[in-house]
Amino acid sequence: MQKTSKLKDFLKSLRFRIILCILIVAIVPCWLVGNAILSSYENRALQIRETEVLNQARIVSNQIATSGYMDGNRETVEILRAQIGMLTTLYDGRILIVDDNFRILYDTYNLDDNRIIISEEVLKSYEGEAMTIYDSVNRYLEIALPIINPNDEAQTVIGVLVVSISTDNIALNLSYLTQICTFVVFIAISVIGVLGVLLSVRLVAPLQKLSDGIAQVQGGISDKDLEVNDYTETIIICEKFNEMMKKIHAMDESRQEFVSNVSHELKTPLTSMKVLADTINSMPDAPLELYQEFMGDITSEIERETQIINDLLSLVKMDKSGLTLNITNVNINDLLEQIMKRLQPIADKQKVSLVLETFRPVTADIDEVKLTLAITNLIENGIKYNQIDGDGWVHVSLNADHQYFYLKVEDNGCGIPEEDLDRIFERFYRVDKSHSREIGGTGLGLAITRNSILMHRGAIKAHSELGEGTTFDVRIPLTYISQA
Repeated sequence: MQKTSKLKDFLKSLRFRIILCILIVAIVPCWLVGNAILSSYENRALQIRETEVLNQARIVSNQIATSGYMDGNRETVEILRAQIGMLTTLYDGRILIVDDNFRILYDTYNLDDNRIIISEEVLKSYEGEAMTIYDSVNRYLEIALPIINPNDEAQTVIGVLVVSISTDNIALNLSYLTQICTFVVFIAISVIGVLGVLLSVRLVAPLQKLSDGIAQVQGGISDKDLEVNDYTETIIICEKFNEMMKKIHAMDESRQEFVSNVSHELKTPLTSMKVLADTINSMPDAPLELYQEFMGDITSEIERETQIINDLLSLVKMDKSGLTLNITNVNINDLLEQIMKRLQPIADKQKVSLVLETFRPVTADIDEVKLTLAITNLIENGIKYNQIDGDGWVHVSLNADHQYFYLKVEDNGCGIPEEDLDRIFERFYRVDKSHSREIGGTGLGLAITRNSILMHRGAIKAHSELGEGTTFDVRIPLTYISQA
C-alpha cells in the first residue's frame, strides 16, 4: 500500500513530468528521423534498382526489335534467351515477351507460354508508355516496356517486354537498417533519459529547498525569512510566504493579546466583587447603609461584566455570520431618528446636545440590527467621551450619491491622541483606560462598529484633534452585493 502511494506521488511529481516531457521531446524527433532515414533508403534503393533494370530492359527490348524475333526469326532465339537468362539470374526475376496479340511468346519460368495476358501495365505499354509497379507486400518490382519496330517511322509498338524482379535484398537491407536505427534510437533515448533525470533533479532542487525551508519555519526550527533565490518564481514565492508568516505572527500576537485582555477584563470585575463580598462577610455588624453601598458596587460590577460578555458575543456573532447578513431595504433617515431618540436620555444626563442633519432621503440594503449597533456605538462614544461642562454636542449628518450613503458623527469631546488614532478599532484597546473604566467602556465598541461596517462592504475613518473633538466618516453602499 505504501509502495503504491509512493508511486502515485512520484507520478504526480514535477520531477516525473519533467522527465516525461524530455523523453517525449527526444522520442518524437528520433522516431521521425529514423522513419525518414528508412523511407529515404527504401526510395533511393528502389530508384537505383528501377533505373538499372530499366536500362537493361531497354537493351533487351532493342535487341528483340532489331533481331526480328517478333517476326519469327529463330536464329537469334538462343542468343536472346541467354541474355534474358543472365538478366533474370542477376536480378532474381522473371521476363515475359508479349506480342501484339497479347500472347506470351516467351516466359523465363515456362509457365505461361502462348497464353493471353491483358493487364493495365501491358495495355499502357502498347500505348508507348513504360510502366513501373512496386509491390511492397510481395516484395517485387515490375517494369512493362514497349517493343518498338525500328523500321517504322510511326514508332509502332510490336510487343511488350515485362520484367519482374525480386526486392528481397532491399527488404533485407531495410530490416538490418531498421535494427541499427532502433538500437541507435534506444541508446539515444537512454542517454537522454539519464540526462533528463539529472536535469529534473537539478530543476526541482530549488523547490525541495523551498519545501524544506517552509517545513522548518512551520516546525519552529527557524525564525529567519525564507530565501530561495534560484528562480524568479521561487523568489516571488518566498516573498509571499514571508509576508504571510508576518501576518500570521501579527495575528497570533493579536490573538494572545486578545485572550490576555479578555482574561483581564473579565477578572477585574470578579476580583472587585470578591473583595466587596469578603469585606461584607468580615463585618457582620456593619450598618445597613454600608451593606447597601457595597451591594450597589457589586451590582455595578455585575453590569460591567454583563456588558463585556454581551460585546464579546456580538463580536463572535459577527465573525461567524460573515456573509450571512439579514439584508433588507431600510430607510436610513428613519433609522437615525430612532437611534437618536433612544440615546437622547443618555445625552441629557451628560448634558450633551444631539443634532441630526439629513440632506436627502436615503434608503439602502443593510442588516438593520448590525448597522444599528455600529451607529449606536459611534454616537454613544461621542456622548460618553464629551465635555463635562455642559457645552458638549454630537452632530450626526447623512448624505448620499448614486452609489453610497455617507454618515458623519462629530463631537467636541476630549479627542484622541495622534499616536492612538490607528489603534482605536482594535479589540480592548482604550486610549484612556482609567476614564474608560469610570464611564463603563469595554474597549470593544469600535471593534464591533468596524466589523459591522466592513461586513456591509463599507469603510470607516477617524479624524481627531486632542482636546477639540473627534469625527468618524462612514461610507456604505446603497446596494449590498454578495461575494458568493
